[in-house]
Amino acid sequence: MKEIILDTETTGVKVSEGARVVEIGCLEIDDLIPTGRTFQKYLNPQMPMPKEAEAIHGLSDVFLADKPLFSEIVDEFLEFIGDAPLVIHNASFDMEFINAELAMAGYKRLPMSRAIDTLIIARKKFPNTSVSLDSLCKRFKIDNSGRTFHGALLDVQLLAEVYLHLSGGQQSDLSFSISTKEFSPQIIEQKTSFLEPRHFPALPEELTAHSKFLEQISNPAWKKMENGKWKMEN
Repeated sequence: MKEIILDTETTGVKVSEGARVVEIGCLEIDDLIPTGRTFQKYLNPQMPMPKEAEAIHGLSDVFLADKPLFSEIVDEFLEFIGDAPLVIHNASFDMEFINAELAMAGYKRLPMSRAIDTLIIARKKFPNTSVSLDSLCKRFKIDNSGRTFHGALLDVQLLAEVYLHLSGGQQSDLSFSISTKEFSPQIIEQKTSFLEPRHFPALPEELTAHSKFLEQISNPAWKKMENGKWKMEN
């Protein structure tokens, strides 16, 4: 099944205070495997960039000055995501911002039912622990050393790997990279690999308990075999 990993960077944390989207990053996966299709756009928010926000994602007024408006890329964005489920870390945040931009551009809102929130999944799976993207990368031993700044395209690449682990999937020797020809103040090309499948050996006490259990079975079938063949009875 095709799904879209999605992330945004913004000028602030509250739509109600006029914060806008300044970057959208999307990555398509099919049955948890990246297809190689990505979508990434920097956007002119038509407002000054607060220093606190710039410190997080590194996107300055100067850098964003010549970037397109959301209304100029909205059709391309909607075509890319199609009707696929949207996998988002803290979905309520990104969906609120995307829907605010859609409304300002005269488009219909995306229903929350389309969103798969990896933050909620992680909280259920690992209660009472940090489930930020960085924390989950550390837990799953995913290399996020290139994440000097938050960046939508890099973050969806990392989230794709996190989502694989949260979904219980395991792939080996699977790697992919994301690149863009446009200059970015953050690293937006990062090659990572999914972890090798992990096999956990039985503990000594488990082996002892298993041996004791086997001793309780009378006349077991495996004692009637030798080198994989049934013993001939006299």
